[in-house]
Amino acid sequence: MSKDIVELQEDVSNSSLYSEDLAPVPTSLRTWSKWHLAAIWVGMAVCIPTYLLASYMIKTGLNWYEALIIIGLANLIITIPMVLNGHAGVKYGIPFPVIGRAAFGTKGVHLASVTRGIIACGWFGVQTWIGGLAIYAIFNAVTGSSGALGLSVGKFVSFGIFWLINMYFIWKGTESIKWLETYSAPILIIMGIVLIYWSYAKAEGFSVVLNQSVQLEKTAATITENKDFLNTSTLHLNALKNKDGTLKVSEYNIVSNKNSSWESFTEEPILIANTENVQVQFRNNEILSSVVNANVISSEDKGSSKLWSYLLWLTAMVGFWATMSISIADITRYAATQNDQVAGQFIGLPATMMLYSFVGIFVTCAAIINFKDLLIADDAPWDPVSLIAKFKNPVVVIVAQIFMIIATLSTNIAANVIAPSNAFSNLWPKKISFKTGGTITGIIGIIIMPWWLLDTISGFLIFVSGLLGPVLGILIADYYLVRKKHLELAELYKEEGIYSYNKTGFNTSAMIALTIGVFTALIGYWIPALNFLYSLSWFTGFIISFVLYYMLMKKSKVKLN
Repeated sequence: MSKDIVELQEDVSNSSLYSEDLAPVPTSLRTWSKWHLAAIWVGMAVCIPTYLLASYMIKTGLNWYEALIIIGLANLIITIPMVLNGHAGVKYGIPFPVIGRAAFGTKGVHLASVTRGIIACGWFGVQTWIGGLAIYAIFNAVTGSSGALGLSVGKFVSFGIFWLINMYFIWKGTESIKWLETYSAPILIIMGIVLIYWSYAKAEGFSVVLNQSVQLEKTAATITENKDFLNTSTLHLNALKNKDGTLKVSEYNIVSNKNSSWESFTEEPILIANTENVQVQFRNNEILSSVVNANVISSEDKGSSKLWSYLLWLTAMVGFWATMSISIADITRYAATQNDQVAGQFIGLPATMMLYSFVGIFVTCAAIINFKDLLIADDAPWDPVSLIAKFKNPVVVIVAQIFMIIATLSTNIAANVIAPSNAFSNLWPKKISFKTGGTITGIIGIIIMPWWLLDTISGFLIFVSGLLGPVLGILIADYYLVRKKHLELAELYKEEGIYSYNKTGFNTSAMIALTIGVFTALIGYWIPALNFLYSLSWFTGFIISFVLYYMLMKKSKVKLN
């Protein structure tokens, strides 16, 4: 047995806090190597949100390599606490809800673990609906149907099929999850390479493709307010160009102006009097763009500095895996050694996030010159669903949607099932198993009705995810600074052990640090003057709770070990 691994030496199986699913994983079952852990990260990281990450940054004025550097740096940063928090999982073989009992108390941990679990349930429902839409698209491609625009019986049936596929891997247990991630990882990597090659071949050069990113930085219509005696404003129109530099647009129309008609497109500024709700459309022969709203930019608004923009995006990218950084021990407990979990996470996470963000950038840049019906940057097919819709060949559509199903399934199972299953199991260990917890996750995923909340739930879930920076700060401070990486394993399963904190089940220091950390991170949401705290909420909450918890525990008289 490795000196880095501690096994349970006392029989605590009669405790209400103990179950087979939450018990330490014995060394004989530590079958996950660094390549399995790397594969699980490939499976989680390859998803539509990863594909879209760079697009959000480019649309705000960053160029493609700035976006890629920020994504790479952010994922290197988040991998560090990921590895630090994964240490206890390897050493003691226990999941996050059990590790959290040391810092938060046997009852206090539910606040952190169930919050983490509910967030995962929300994402589970959304991802399952997306996977169902991929199955629905395959059905339409096979039957030659155009499919329904709104909700339909076919979409609900497809959702149900994909839900059952997810449930199959939950009911089969963690070994089936390892199998899924191991075999899906190479398929997903190949998919990314194929997309890059297709884009390169169609555009006839890497530099030709990447040069198009400049066009994606400009929205189709912007208005600059002029502070002069004429009280006029300037409308700027931006249309896409072919790779030879010729315009793809011939005419424009200010749709919001009832007296307006189609005019020859011009790159020269246009003086306008009314700046409210200006809508513009573009065309080239019979090809029409979507109708876009012109963004109003004050000439006095110099915007935030480039450095501040970098920090904001860095915070957002770090927060992308904030939930997984808390519950990573749910996965690392199956690793054979600390070297496996460290190497596996550093190999799998930053590289995959950069690769698939680059795929999103490269393929979308190529689409500008590969598809004639794209006239403005606002219509660029940043998400894979929009890209696939531009292909008419049913074979291409079917193969692409199969890849979508594999990517969505591997992300859903690893990122959105394991954590809530353990969190719900920890609520009532003797009655709720991992499989039952997974079933509860699946049911909540239906109850949230993702077909209605798809466009709004993401913002809510990201907001709630920002609450979890303080949780991670407390976990790491407790394990490394307070307890020096030493836990009394058997005590974690005792109702009246040292981690019950005088039988209350709550560690007061953790509750105070958590409350103040969350409050500090979110106060800027309501008070504009403190908006910088909210903009950097993950770092804000993490640092405040980390420092405060350590200081409170130093002054407390609770028995540590």
